[in-house]
Amino acid sequence: MITLTNQQARRFILLKQGLLGEHKFIGKQGALEFIRQASCIQFDPVDLCGKNAEIVLNARVKNFKKDMLHELLYEDRELFDYPDKQLSIIPIEYWAYFERFREVARMNLKKHPEIEEHIETVRRYIEENGAVCSNDIMIEGSTSWRSAINWSAGGKLSRSVLEQMYSSGDLVVHHKRGTRRYYDFAVRHIPSDVLNASEPLPDDFEHLKWRIHRRVGAIGLLWNRVSDAWLNIGGVTTDSRNRAFEELAAEEKIVELGVEGIKSRFYVHAEDMELVRDTMQGLEPKPRCEFIAPLDMLIWDRKLIKALFDFDYGWEIYVPSHKRKYGAYVLPILYGERFVGRVESVCERDKGALVVRNIWWEDGVKRTNTLEKAVGLCLDRFAMFNGCGTVEKVL
Repeated sequence: MITLTNQQARRFILLKQGLLGEHKFIGKQGALEFIRQASCIQFDPVDLCGKNAEIVLNARVKNFKKDMLHELLYEDRELFDYPDKQLSIIPIEYWAYFERFREVARMNLKKHPEIEEHIETVRRYIEENGAVCSNDIMIEGSTSWRSAINWSAGGKLSRSVLEQMYSSGDLVVHHKRGTRRYYDFAVRHIPSDVLNASEPLPDDFEHLKWRIHRRVGAIGLLWNRVSDAWLNIGGVTTDSRNRAFEELAAEEKIVELGVEGIKSRFYVHAEDMELVRDTMQGLEPKPRCEFIAPLDMLIWDRKLIKALFDFDYGWEIYVPSHKRKYGAYVLPILYGERFVGRVESVCERDKGALVVRNIWWEDGVKRTNTLEKAVGLCLDRFAMFNGCGTVEKVL
């Protein structure tokens, strides 16, 4: 078994994710290539300085612009929205793999006659008017309905009807306007061979293995431990996870590695072993400075990041303000192969400025001219990414 040094493990993850050295993902096609590599990226609607998925791509894709993701989702239909690692953006080629979840959602409908009785009304409305949001359809009342796939819960009846139809695969997101979703018939936007493809995996356990394999690939190097990396994988237990790792290794889909100073074993995709070996040859890629999104796959497993990078991060957006250590929407600052600090910035679009509220430097970080220049240039690029012409610091 190969054993990596801590530095080699960090370097491998960052190279795999396109966060170190020259950009390997460029432009709109690069954004699609990265999402295909990661299998999914988390979506979150909060937009103080870009939405989570946009910040993830901005850190990795040279010349990325926000409208590229919109085009890939709602014009090119290379991607689709659906729960995976929570609410996610997923390559369209994985549509069939989520059929078992759509079927669960269809079965869930039978428990909610208050939803079922309005589905034909919604169908007729969409046939006559096109894409619809919950405010467009006149369905009064509320419901205790809860999505069977961890998508949403009760409340406004019109919204729940649309989300039930979306969960079942009858509707897809046509577009978004701010945080509001507009839905249309899936058959209008998904190619028939994709839409009608059968679930390719024979049983729930094979599907569990498939999802675990994807999560390993999303991070690059992952251990078999309780982790937020497994969020929203139904049926995963310690026993089932252990069995999945054993079978994936026996099938030579993943390879076991060690990291010096850490007892837990790590795993990588078999096809990534060439990059592992290259990393062990002592190459020293050019450092970059990037801001990392709160729900970035790099930091899905916070304990792993602590073990490898000696960096503690918690997203404090849901923490009461008086209990926050930093701020509500703080982004880790990655420079080269280490986290050097964290930044809180807000895009004030009315005056076209990215306002930097604070930068916290990690203990032991030397604020050299080179480092401060790199962070300053990263802020300039981040402002441009957010459509802001200036950077204002109110530190």
